[in-house]
Amino acid sequence: MANGVKEDKTMEKRGFACFKLSFVFFMLNVSSSALPVRGFYLKSGRITDFNASCSRLHLQAVPRDIPSTVRGFDLSENRITMIQAPDFKNFSALITLDLKRNMISQIDAGAFADLISLKTLNLNNNRLTAVGDDLFHGLSNLTELRINNNRIKNLSSTSFESLTSLTFLDMSYNRLHLLTKVHTMLQQLPNLLELSVKSNLITSFHSWDLTNRSLKLTSLDLSLNDITVFKVTADVFPNLTSLSIGRIHSKRTAMQWDIRGGTFFSRVSTLDISGLKMDEAAMRPLGENFNPSLTSLRMNAMRGTRLTKLVNVSCSVPTVSRLQMQQNNLHYINAKFFQLCANITEMDLGKNSIANISYEAFRSLPGLKILNLSQNKLAFITPATGNLPTLEELDLSQNYITTLGCNSFANLTKLKILSLHQNSIPALRKCVFEGLIKLQVVKLQNNSISKLDGAFSIHLPNLKRLRLNINKLTAIKRGDFAGLQSLESLALDNNMITTLEHGSFKGLSNLTELQLSTNRIDETTLPERFRDLVNLESLDLSENRVQFKNAFLTPPPFSGLSRLRTLVFLGNGRRGKFSLPYNLLEGLTNLSFFSARKNQLSFLHRDTFNYTPRLQTLDIGANDLRNLSSELFHPIGGLESLYISKISLDSLDFLIDANLTKLEFIQGKLNQYSVLSEEVIKSMPSLVYLNLQGNSFTCDCDNAYFRSWIVNDKQTQVYEADKFLCNYPSELKGKKLLELDVKSCTVNTEFIYFISTTSTILLFMLTSLTYHFMRWQLVYAYYLFLALLFDTKLKNKQQPKRYDAFVSYNTSDEPWVMRQLLPKLEGEQGWRLCLHHRDFEPGKPIIDNITDAIYGSRKTICVISRRYLESEWCSTEIQVASFRLFDERKDVLVLVFLEDIPGAELSPYYRMRKLLKRRTYLSWPRAGQHPNLFWEKLRQALGTKDDPGREELVPTLLDRQ
Repeated sequence: MANGVKEDKTMEKRGFACFKLSFVFFMLNVSSSALPVRGFYLKSGRITDFNASCSRLHLQAVPRDIPSTVRGFDLSENRITMIQAPDFKNFSALITLDLKRNMISQIDAGAFADLISLKTLNLNNNRLTAVGDDLFHGLSNLTELRINNNRIKNLSSTSFESLTSLTFLDMSYNRLHLLTKVHTMLQQLPNLLELSVKSNLITSFHSWDLTNRSLKLTSLDLSLNDITVFKVTADVFPNLTSLSIGRIHSKRTAMQWDIRGGTFFSRVSTLDISGLKMDEAAMRPLGENFNPSLTSLRMNAMRGTRLTKLVNVSCSVPTVSRLQMQQNNLHYINAKFFQLCANITEMDLGKNSIANISYEAFRSLPGLKILNLSQNKLAFITPATGNLPTLEELDLSQNYITTLGCNSFANLTKLKILSLHQNSIPALRKCVFEGLIKLQVVKLQNNSISKLDGAFSIHLPNLKRLRLNINKLTAIKRGDFAGLQSLESLALDNNMITTLEHGSFKGLSNLTELQLSTNRIDETTLPERFRDLVNLESLDLSENRVQFKNAFLTPPPFSGLSRLRTLVFLGNGRRGKFSLPYNLLEGLTNLSFFSARKNQLSFLHRDTFNYTPRLQTLDIGANDLRNLSSELFHPIGGLESLYISKISLDSLDFLIDANLTKLEFIQGKLNQYSVLSEEVIKSMPSLVYLNLQGNSFTCDCDNAYFRSWIVNDKQTQVYEADKFLCNYPSELKGKKLLELDVKSCTVNTEFIYFISTTSTILLFMLTSLTYHFMRWQLVYAYYLFLALLFDTKLKNKQQPKRYDAFVSYNTSDEPWVMRQLLPKLEGEQGWRLCLHHRDFEPGKPIIDNITDAIYGSRKTICVISRRYLESEWCSTEIQVASFRLFDERKDVLVLVFLEDIPGAELSPYYRMRKLLKRRTYLSWPRAGQHPNLFWEKLRQALGTKDDPGREELVPTLLDRQ
């Protein structure tokens, strides 16, 4: 018989290997005190790439369990009120510290003293009222400091003494009112390049209030202060390139300019005077003091100023090339507005109320390259843009445009970027982009476009990005994008697309990114639609209506996308249970990110990822998978991130044999597993982050290792492990897992180590000797015992003989039995035979069937081959039959050899060798040319009486061995 076959040699190898593993594991446990620990947990926050993130956790104090080796520490948007001296003790490697949006009103002296490597400190949006003595002591390497949106009124004379490397300082939106305070600060910051004191309470600016020596400042922002007098009598800013002094919404009179030296601002290239009331006297310094280098002028919200006059004064500065004029409540632009602006190359007129533009308005701007008309009230494309043949970028977004005509962009042959998003355009025409051969980016999102009408079938050889998302497209037709051979990114998400015709993406051989999410695409639309996208790297098909009905797809929809790296397939299970065909990913040999999240998946075939050997990130969260097979992950051994949150998973045991040795990140929130075994944890040697929020755990010795590992491990961060709750046993329900006392679960004494080591060594020696000298005797003794057991059980039981013979054979010899033995003995000679596959009683234990068959038959025919000798159940059958032979003294055993087996090969089988020494046997191979004689001798053997004294079956066909 072959049921339950176990080869003795295999048993031997496995037994020895098991012993070796046990011994090695024991020795590792003995020496575990010498091994470094490898994991940790944080009560608040998480750590990624040496950066600690504790943002938005409602913390009231700086957590003390953050490793001191982190380089970035984000504590923003919490409820911290005070920074104490020990909070950042020993954080000598920290480079970035973010404390913005807390309630900090007090910082202890020396609180930052250990942060010797810190370069960036953010204290924005807190409640500091003063900067005290030595507040920043120790921060000699700090280069960027942000303290805006506090309540600072006072600066100590030594506040900034330690900040010798500071290059950027932002103290905007505070309550500084005297420039002398800023003067004290600047004296202590020799390397400061950028300073912002925007929106304080400064009312005047006098250069003598600052310092008697020149400063390195390149950028100064004094905007949103109610400065009435701006007086500079000394060259204190020889390096200044950017100056902001505007005051939007000020109710005061025009600011007085008093600049004594004509070269004091000779290097300023960017000037922001937004919000100032500029009369002719105030306009004069623009041409007199900023003339040599001024290139960019911001004049936003200039209410109460003669804007046309100011524009022409500004344009009279020959170096000015960029004008920003937002929020000026402009309604109409006429021909005189930019009459003197021939040198302007960039014009920003956004956030006005422009509804009409004169045809001649831009004729005096022959070199204009960038024009921003966004957030106005234009209802159509103004013909005035036709007078701008050099225009490269046009922004008409967020207007009221409803129509695009064939001449809307006439003459704009150099246009590269066109923004028309957030208008009310219902359709495109084939001629609308004709002639725009240099166009690189078109933004048409957030319109009402339902038809493309061939607008992109014409040749646009340089177009690389096209955004058509958030429109009303229902179908993509063949050749719709045929003219876009250089297109790299196409956004069609958030439409109503139900149809993708064959050839929809024909011509897009250079496309690398395609967005098709949030449409109405179903599974019938996918086959062969993407075969033209040979260079596609990212495809988003999430939130559609794809509902596969077959487990195998012909052809696979993505088979031609060998360069695809990202495939997003989430949110397609809105119509009930969803399954992935196991060849869905066929052809995606370079896929590294795959998301099948939120699809109501109930099953993943084990071959699903056979086609994606380079997969690094897998998201199958928010499904109903419940169980995962380790075989599913065998083809993706390089997986680094696994998202399995909210899938009703009751165990992580699949990880034990999954062989995910490179797995670094697991997100497994909101599942149902309650135990993490030692084997599971050790199966993830590279794990650095584990999130199991929303699970509850068994609080007994089953989780003893897990609990100890959380506390002691220094490689893997277990997110919010201190909040893990118990669900069993009932008396501990609601308690915390980390409060579990695991001392009773382990014995860790030197005595036990000694006893265990000694016992292991002795056992090893005894096992080795026994294995070497007596291994076959032990195996034989085991089967002998089984045979004796069942023989004793049935020895006195009188059982009627239902069969003439029970045939004992191995499954591999079944063809000979069925084709040779059975037709001869039953068909021709008329014997009644018992065969296990035909006559055993279903549902009955196998050993009972064997003993009943042997004792219910007059004879037992053993069909012997090498496979037979190696079979566990065949050995049992011959043992039972031999016991009946010896104990009942009846001639019940007939041996038939199908192979010539030398005596040397029979030596391990002690019972068989003993039988052969005492009995004659039949050999099929040696029957030779006389098979009829073989069958006759076998008939005679079956016909002999059960004479216990008879030793020979029939005259032998060959000599005894």
